[in-house]
Amino acid sequence: MDRAQVVLTGRRPRPLTIVIMDGIGYSEYTEGNAVAEGYTPHLDWLLENCPYTLLRAHGTAVGLPSDADMGNSEVGHNAIGAGRIYPQGARLVNEAIASGRLFQGDTWRKLIDYCRRNNGTLHFIGLLSDGNVHSHIDHLKAMLRCATEVERLPRCRVHILLDGRDVGETSALDYVIPFEEFLRELNERTGSDVRIASGGGRMKITMDRYEADWGMVALGWKTHVAGEGRAFPSAREAIETYRRENPGVIDQDLPPFVIADASGPVGPIRDGDSVIFFNYRGDRAIEISRAFEEDDFDKFPREPRPKVAYAGMMEYDGDLHIPKNYLVSPPHIQQSMAELLCERGIRQLAISETQKFGHVTYFWNGNRSGKFNPDLEEYIEIPSDAVPFEQRPWMKAAEITDRVIEEILSGRFDFIRLNYPNGDMVGHTGVYQAAHIAVEVVDLCVGRVMKAVEKAGGILIVTADHGNAEEMFERDEKTGKVKLHADGRPKAKTAHTLNPVWFIVYDPEGKGTLRINDRVPHPGLTNIAATCFQLLGLEPPEFYDPPLLLVS
Repeated sequence: MDRAQVVLTGRRPRPLTIVIMDGIGYSEYTEGNAVAEGYTPHLDWLLENCPYTLLRAHGTAVGLPSDADMGNSEVGHNAIGAGRIYPQGARLVNEAIASGRLFQGDTWRKLIDYCRRNNGTLHFIGLLSDGNVHSHIDHLKAMLRCATEVERLPRCRVHILLDGRDVGETSALDYVIPFEEFLRELNERTGSDVRIASGGGRMKITMDRYEADWGMVALGWKTHVAGEGRAFPSAREAIETYRRENPGVIDQDLPPFVIADASGPVGPIRDGDSVIFFNYRGDRAIEISRAFEEDDFDKFPREPRPKVAYAGMMEYDGDLHIPKNYLVSPPHIQQSMAELLCERGIRQLAISETQKFGHVTYFWNGNRSGKFNPDLEEYIEIPSDAVPFEQRPWMKAAEITDRVIEEILSGRFDFIRLNYPNGDMVGHTGVYQAAHIAVEVVDLCVGRVMKAVEKAGGILIVTADHGNAEEMFERDEKTGKVKLHADGRPKAKTAHTLNPVWFIVYDPEGKGTLRINDRVPHPGLTNIAATCFQLLGLEPPEFYDPPLLLVS
């Protein structure tokens, strides 16, 4: 393709605004589809009147190991901002384990040696599932095998965070029961003492992000480190008890628990121990890492604060170097869209509410927390509400829209990127009515942005990073039919999907000059960056995946 023929010339529409409708994808099924069944007149109008296509937003298209892996917000924003495919965390960890590099590295040796010198215990904290978004249970098993069979450590403890978000909403025992059997066999074979020590739902303890609720991390510290909390003889009994006491509770919301025997808690973290946080995704791993590492930490009292050797699965923040020690190097993303646009003097605004603020900044910028050029970039964070998302499905969409409209009409920026978290965050709750409202809220806000774009003489891109709200019910993979509970209710789906997402271009002044280039093979999120360049009148970098539009 001759890219000189696809650059928009002759006019300088400002600003170019891109809306990320987080978690709003496309599905041909309508039952349980909060997008298709919602009242979305603005999205409907765009699809009827504007050039659009569907983009791949999962699997190998965004750097994940296989096309069976659902997309997620981290890799989605990485892909959009990077303009080409980078191998992502799950794939990098798989390769490091398969090759043995993880166990030959300096960090692994440091952790093992620290335990040996101090007669300490090796602890693992992380999300116990095979969702492959934040972690994978197979990575944990591989490290436990090496620690016991090869390193011959006498004691390991596992602090499990229950998922119900990237996997089935009440699937915790599908992982816990086989894992406890795995530990039993491992102990018998090696003579080691490996046990689950504590746990709780991922939206209750430990895995906060963007400093939205440090209380979650404080509760995780109390549970994992201090070994304080409601005690049970096993993780299975803890989960079953909480479900009996609170019918309908889903895994991500289960309260914390501590495993104890006649001597007390089986696995508090003590001086001389080593700790691995085995999630590879960064956003929900940074805060607990800071709590373990920072000497001047002031977010909550760390009582106790044991002297430990700490490491993450990956480096979660490459600018701030959090954590100091990590087992696998993260993708090294260079020359991202924001960086190259700064080099060309493009004034940029990134805005969202707290829940997705890091996605339009940190992840968009290739896992970089700082600005490339403070004179050309502005970041706006609208504080999120600290309430369950199903109770406020509108979240902060109106406030985001108010500010975006103000900035579109101000003429201060050439390029504005914003994220509406509603489709994803509310979709994860599994509450269909709330997801329905969330989608309609986003559509209402997109309509308001459209009017501002038209008034300013700009261009609007509407897309998403992955699917979620379009598939709120579990489906049989063979028949496509909705799965039902015994009482006939549909089984809620809280995970992301494998579905594509829309890419729509609204050019109110273009009079049909833009059209989708059907010759782009297998279009995906990585094609968006070059498309932004062409709409800004700039030649896309040759190393980016090709743009999606032709200019007639």
